[in-house]
Amino acid sequence: MFAKILIANRGEIACRVIRTARRLGVRTVAVYSDADAKAMHVEMADEAVHIGASPVGESYLRGDKIVAAALATGAEAIHPGYGFLSENPDFVDQVVAAGLTFIGPSAASIRAMGLKDAAKRLMEKAGVPVVPGYHGEAQEIVLLASKAREIGYPVLIKARAGGGGKGMRRVEHPDDFSEALSGARREAKAAFGDDRVLVEKYVDKPRHIEVQVFGDNFGNAVHLYERDCSAQRRHQKVIEEAPAPGMTPALRKAMTEAAVKAAKAISYSGAGTIEFIVDASQGLEADRFWFMEMNTRLQVEHPVTEMVTGTDLVEWQLRVASGEKLPKTQSEITLSGHAFEARIYAEDAGKGFLPATGTLHHLAFPDNAPEGATMRIETGVRAGDAISPFYDPMIAKLVVHARDRQAALDALGTALSQTEIAGSTVNTAFLAALAADADFSAGDVDTGLIGRHQEALTAVAPPSSEIVAAAALAAAGAGALRPSDDPWSSLAGYAHFHTVARRTRLRHGEDDILARVSVRPDGRFEVALDAPYDSVNSHDLRAAPRLARWPGHVTVFEGAVGYSFLVPDPLARTDEAAAASGSLRAPMPGLVKLVRAAKGEAVTKGQPLLILEAMKMEHTISAPHDGIVAEIAAEGAQVTDGTVLVRFVEEAA
Repeated sequence: MFAKILIANRGEIACRVIRTARRLGVRTVAVYSDADAKAMHVEMADEAVHIGASPVGESYLRGDKIVAAALATGAEAIHPGYGFLSENPDFVDQVVAAGLTFIGPSAASIRAMGLKDAAKRLMEKAGVPVVPGYHGEAQEIVLLASKAREIGYPVLIKARAGGGGKGMRRVEHPDDFSEALSGARREAKAAFGDDRVLVEKYVDKPRHIEVQVFGDNFGNAVHLYERDCSAQRRHQKVIEEAPAPGMTPALRKAMTEAAVKAAKAISYSGAGTIEFIVDASQGLEADRFWFMEMNTRLQVEHPVTEMVTGTDLVEWQLRVASGEKLPKTQSEITLSGHAFEARIYAEDAGKGFLPATGTLHHLAFPDNAPEGATMRIETGVRAGDAISPFYDPMIAKLVVHARDRQAALDALGTALSQTEIAGSTVNTAFLAALAADADFSAGDVDTGLIGRHQEALTAVAPPSSEIVAAAALAAAGAGALRPSDDPWSSLAGYAHFHTVARRTRLRHGEDDILARVSVRPDGRFEVALDAPYDSVNSHDLRAAPRLARWPGHVTVFEGAVGYSFLVPDPLARTDEAAAASGSLRAPMPGLVKLVRAAKGEAVTKGQPLLILEAMKMEHTISAPHDGIVAEIAAEGAQVTDGTVLVRFVEEAA
C-alpha cells in the first residue's frame, strides 16, 4: 500500500478519497486554486499545495503543476477523482514518466475508450451491442446530415469526447439539423477541446443503465451489478439508484457479461463504468440494450454501488494500483437492499436548472438516518463556504440505503425534507418532488421523465400566511422563535392601553409584503398581513418553524422547500431605475459566446438574443418582450450574475 498519495481534484470527491486513505493509514496531499484556498478538502488533507489561479485551465487542468506538487511532497501516486484530468491519457503519461503511479487505468485503456466513435467500433469487434448510428471520422456537414436521414429522425448528435450531456443535441427534423450541429460543436469544443461528433438513432423510451466494472493488473475483471441513472435533466444525472428497478435476471446477466467482456477487451485495470442505453418501450428485454460509452474512472454515483455491495471502491482503487489483486471474486460480490443518491445542486430548477452561486450561510443535513435506513452525506463544503462560478455547483450527494426500493425511497424523501440550505438557490424541492412523482415511485423511469413532468416537478407553492408570518417575526427580531429565548424583549415596548405594533417589510420574489407585528400580554403574537395573505393571530410560539437568518434575509423551511425573504434595510435607498424592465440581466456568471441581435434591431418576445456559456454549457438568452435593442453585450464578454446584457429602447411617454 502507498504511504502518501496526491489527490488531483477538489470538492466532495477529494474529501471522499481522503476519508478512505486516512482509514487505510495513507497520508494525503491536496492541491488547490486561489478560489479553494480555504476549501474543505484542503483542510482535511495532511498537506496542501497551491497550483494556480481559479480558472481550471490555470490550476486543476495543469498536469505539470500537479505532477510537480506530487514530486515535491514525496507522494508516490496520484488519484484523479472524476472530471478534470481523470480521463486524460496524456496526463497519465506525465504521471508515469515522472516515476509515479496513476490510480486508475492505463493511458492505452483510456485512449481506447476516450472517443465515443472509436470505442463503439472497438466494442462491435468485441461482440458488445452498440446503438445504430454513424461513428466515422469524416465530419462534413453534408455527410452528417445524410447519415442522419439514413438513420431516421429523431437522432441524437453527441460529442465524441467527454460526457455529462455537453455537446449533445436531440434533433426532431432535418431542417433543425444544421443549427443543432453548430451548437453541439461549440459546446464540445469549449468543454473538451474537440468539436467532432457522432450521430445516433434516438431511442423513444431510453433507460440509462450502467454496470460498475473493476479490473486488476493480473487479468481479472468483475462487475458490481448495475445502477439506473435514467432520472436526468439536460442529459445530466439527478437521482441514481441501485439496483435498476424492474431489472430481469436475463437482462442483468446479458448486461453484466457484456460489461465484463468490454473491460477485458482493453485489459482494463481499476474502477470503470460501462454505460448502456436500454429501450424500455416494451419492458426490459435482454436483446434491447446497447453500449453507449465507458467512463474510465470512478463515477459520481459510485456510493449507491458501495451501499448495495458492501464495498469501498476507493479502497479497491488504492489496492489495485499498489499492485494487489482484486479484493473479491465475482462469486463473493452480492447485492443487498436498495440505494438512492440525490445530487444537491446550487441551481434554479424553476428557471431551466440555471446554475446558481452564493454563500452557504446556513447548511444543515439530517443528524440521523431515517428509521430503517442508513445514510451518507458526501460533500466538500461547509456552512460559510461560497459556491464558485468556476466549478460545478454541486453542494452534496445525499445517499440512503434500506431493505427494498420503497423503504429506500421513503428514506430519501424524509432526508431531503430535513435538509436545510440558505444563501443560494438550491434544488432540494425539485429532488423531493421527483422522489414523490408517481411514475418515478413506480420505477417507470426513462431519460425523458423529468422533461415530461418538468412543470409539475419544478412548481413551488407560494408561501403560506404562516410561513410569511414566521419570516416577519424573525425579521422583526424574534430570535429563534422559542419562548425560552425571550424573543420578544426587542419587540416589546411600553403601551398603556394597547400593544405596540412593529412594521416589517419583506420581499419574496417579486412580491413586496408589509407585516405589522405586535406582542400580546400573554406572550403570544399577532401578525397582520395584507392581501393575498391572511393575518395570523395568537400563534403559539412553541410551534417554532425551521428557519435561518442570514445577512439581509430570512429563510423559512417547510419540508424540502426553503422560502427566502429579503429584508430591506429601511435606511438604504433603492435604485428604482436599476429595477426597470427595460434591461435584460445575466441570470448567472458566464461568457457571452454568441450574439444574435444587433443594436437598433426590432425583436419579438421569445426571440434568441445571445448565447451565454456557463460551466461549459450553453444557455440561450431570449427577449422577455417585444422591443428595440438599444445596447447588447459583445461576443467574448465575461459577465457576472446580474450584469446587464441587453438594454431596450424606452417607450415614448
